[in-house]
Amino acid sequence: MEEMESNKGCRRKRQHGGLVTMPFIFANEACEKLAVVGFSTNMISYLTTQLHMPLTKAANTLTNFGGTSSLTPLLGAFMADSYAGRFWTITVASIIYQIGMTSLTLSAILPHLKPPPCKLGEQVCQEADTRQLAILYASLLLGALGAGGIRPCVVAFGADQFDESDPKQTAKTWRYFNWYYFVMGVSILVAVTVLVYIQDNIGWGWGLGIPTIAMFLSIIAFIGGYPLYRNLDPAGSPFTRLLQVSVAAFRKRKLAMVSDPKLLYQNDELDAPISIGGKLLHTIHMKFLDKAAIVVEEDNFKQGQAPNLWRLNTVHRVEELKSIIRMGPIWAAGILLITAYAQQSTFSLQQAKSMDRHLTKSFQIPAGSMSVFTMTSMLTTIVFYDRIFVPVARKFTGLERGISFLHRMGIGFVISILATLVAGFVEIKRKQVASSHGLINSHQPIPIPVFWLVPQYSLHGIAEAFMSIGHLEFFYDQAPESMRSTAMALFWTAISVGNYASTLLVTLVHKFSAGSDGSNWLPDDNLNKGKLEYFYWLITLLQVANLIYYLICAKMYTFKPIQANIKEISDSKESGVELAIKV
Repeated sequence: MEEMESNKGCRRKRQHGGLVTMPFIFANEACEKLAVVGFSTNMISYLTTQLHMPLTKAANTLTNFGGTSSLTPLLGAFMADSYAGRFWTITVASIIYQIGMTSLTLSAILPHLKPPPCKLGEQVCQEADTRQLAILYASLLLGALGAGGIRPCVVAFGADQFDESDPKQTAKTWRYFNWYYFVMGVSILVAVTVLVYIQDNIGWGWGLGIPTIAMFLSIIAFIGGYPLYRNLDPAGSPFTRLLQVSVAAFRKRKLAMVSDPKLLYQNDELDAPISIGGKLLHTIHMKFLDKAAIVVEEDNFKQGQAPNLWRLNTVHRVEELKSIIRMGPIWAAGILLITAYAQQSTFSLQQAKSMDRHLTKSFQIPAGSMSVFTMTSMLTTIVFYDRIFVPVARKFTGLERGISFLHRMGIGFVISILATLVAGFVEIKRKQVASSHGLINSHQPIPIPVFWLVPQYSLHGIAEAFMSIGHLEFFYDQAPESMRSTAMALFWTAISVGNYASTLLVTLVHKFSAGSDGSNWLPDDNLNKGKLEYFYWLITLLQVANLIYYLICAKMYTFKPIQANIKEISDSKESGVELAIKV
């Protein structure tokens, strides 16, 4: 079994890769984001106006869809790292996604797949029936499954195109994440402007049909780039290796720890397929796991033969598990930022719908396009960070990336706190104007410019440019090299849990803030009657507590130590090794 794993884990390296592959890879990610965001950004409007869902049910459907779409990357990452490889996982997932988008588009076009339009003056519109909702949820599920294969693999597959062991390309790998997020941001910007405008003013058939066609073209483009890719074969199931270490350590839990870590089992030949970029070195933390690498007589270990990995593991494999465990607290810190960010597509959007969105007498900004300010500020911050901030910071810190990804994430957390704090004060202003014009009990637009919402949208964009890209860098850099698709899945899983946390928070607040007189912080029918500012400030307080937690975790975090294999400039043979603790 061990030999099979070793053979299966052998990776073949193509001589291609590099910048020439980026258009094919980015095209796939851009179209996936165009499809997801083009729908989810304005989904609250689709569910309430086309399917006639109540506001809280629609908000929870939206966050549940976002949560599921960010949870399925665990499945996609497992398939990519264990069996199919990243290229084929992306390809199959894209096809599944295409089927889901086609189904969703048809449900928006065909009249019998959605409830009839509201009649003029009708107070309660007919909700979508069970059959219509089943088609909606099935389409969303296919989209979520497709996204699960695309999201974790596209990021890692793109980074794979740069050979980390080549000194010429090392800097390009970390800079790639800025490029990736910039391309993703541009596609989102197009979605929240062009597509949302089409959905609101031309129709949902075209609004969903365009990204469906774009996704189809991106699949063709991605497959067409196959001869150029630097493709790495899967190195065997990472979850199996983690489980083997856990089982071996448990079996030897009663053993005394060896006096010298050099006595722990190491096998460079066995670990070669999963340590191409370098071997993980022993760390003093979590010593109970080191017992998995203690050689005892019961192991029946013979020199020159692969051991039974359910009884004996190498130091490198033990350190893989330690790396994943160490990443856990930092991973958890990112959840609440997503919970705060999720409100833009639910309650912030409802705020925008109630305000004056006119640019001219005949043109008004679609409420769903307000996130253009988030995207614009994010893209501007990325350019500023890459071109100005990093070179200046590098002079003071000596780090090639300017500041560590942990510092970058911390800055993002602080800015996110400001975003929700400001959002609460803007809501107070909005309701004051509504009250002064006697519109508290009305659904008529309030005569206050929608641009009052720009600060909170923009701050969320700046926070994302710092925190989310820092989070992405952290997972790719600190994860074991054979688990990088899995690490990218952890990034999306944090987004998933953040969306589910938003659903839970909205549900609890809606339940426990309900008054006997029918009042509620988050009313179903009219935000003017609610206390949305209290909800925003509750999230602010939670984020302050989260920041304190993050600072403690970051202070205690131990970077993975790696004995890196360095290539000569001539790209001939391995020239030596160096101890590199990546920051």
